[in-house]
Amino acid sequence: MFLVGAFEAAVSCGQDFLLMFVKREAALGFIFVTLLVDSIGFGIIIPIMPKLLQTLGHTDISTAAKYGGWLMFAYAIMQFICAPILGGLSDRYGRRPVLLVSLLGLGVDYLFLAWAPSLAWLFAGRLIAGVCGASFTTGSAYIADISTPEKRAQNFGMIGAAFGVGFIVGPVIGGLSSGWGLRAPFIVAAVLSLLNFIYGLIVLPESLPQENRRTFEWKRANPIGSLMHLGRYPAISGLIMSIVLIYIAAFAVQSNWTFYTIQKFQWTEKTVGYSLGVVGVLIAVVQGGLIRKIIPALGQKNSVYVGLLLYTVGFVLFALATQGWMMFLFLVPYCLGGIAGPALQGIMSNSVPANAQGELQGALTSLMSVTSIIGPPLMTNIFSYFTSDKAPVHFPGAAFLLGGILTLVAILFSIPSLKAYHASQQETGQELKE
Repeated sequence: MFLVGAFEAAVSCGQDFLLMFVKREAALGFIFVTLLVDSIGFGIIIPIMPKLLQTLGHTDISTAAKYGGWLMFAYAIMQFICAPILGGLSDRYGRRPVLLVSLLGLGVDYLFLAWAPSLAWLFAGRLIAGVCGASFTTGSAYIADISTPEKRAQNFGMIGAAFGVGFIVGPVIGGLSSGWGLRAPFIVAAVLSLLNFIYGLIVLPESLPQENRRTFEWKRANPIGSLMHLGRYPAISGLIMSIVLIYIAAFAVQSNWTFYTIQKFQWTEKTVGYSLGVVGVLIAVVQGGLIRKIIPALGQKNSVYVGLLLYTVGFVLFALATQGWMMFLFLVPYCLGGIAGPALQGIMSNSVPANAQGELQGALTSLMSVTSIIGPPLMTNIFSYFTSDKAPVHFPGAAFLLGGILTLVAILFSIPSLKAYHASQQETGQELKE
């Protein structure tokens, strides 16, 4: 009887574990699709923004690049203020309602932009999007909720994979739909975002149990307060400067890719769309597949170092490219550098308790927003200056070169914190193979 009882208990335990595993995998699928559709909507509008800014501003590509930087600034300043609030709300009320509000707000914003009659209206639309821009932030907290500590870095790669697949489809759709009119991609993006909201409303489950929720506190729901509170954790506080530099460097590509390739290689909107589609393929392969092999093989600490070195190589190659086809080739080392992001996120997420995951992601988004206030105007103005008649030398790739330098400096800042984190994980036995 004892053996029978033990067997039945083991079977029951196995069934519970299998059910929990299936639910976890299903939840990861839900959040992946939600973020995927969100990414497609974002990618759709990228190819047409330069021409839209030129049309509404009645200006050339160099000045349009400046407007593009300030549009990103407007989005970032609102996200800087609101991300910690939304993170705190998600720790209090759960991830699902915050994520749904974000998706609905994004859909409304695209409709707003579709009929924007002037640059001022474009800026107003970006402010609205910044208030509601919590899909990837809350998605990160959602993944942290349902992931074990040793699997968080790999599962965070799903965010990059969704972003990558979205960039395969989004820019291509944007480039093709621009043939129906300059505003058509906004309509398509709005429809996808609102369908995404409906999808989430129907099928997206809540990930944060009641016992892991905390009270909402305004002193922690602001950028300074959230960062100060998270500063109690050494692995996070020590990496803040590195993250700031990495985020600023990334805007050399994010803010200038379209302007750079159009100015230097005379690419059309369709060619830009195709190139971003290639970016999406590479990101999806790296984030969705390779990191599941690379991070366990290298360990989180070494994955950060290798990834940031690859980023640096990519930046320098972009800056020195002399033919358009080279940009496609040089995307390979740059996108392989994407192994650094999930590794860093895993390190930070493993350093905070379950009821502070939303606060962590909100603080990181707010931090990213600070760099978005600095990065786009900095990088687009560098591009604008070095492509103008005022420049002592014509060098469109100057911003890429600066991005490479900043990434190298970020590596230096990260070394002490990563060593300390690795030592602490060895003590607890959580770190993967190093």
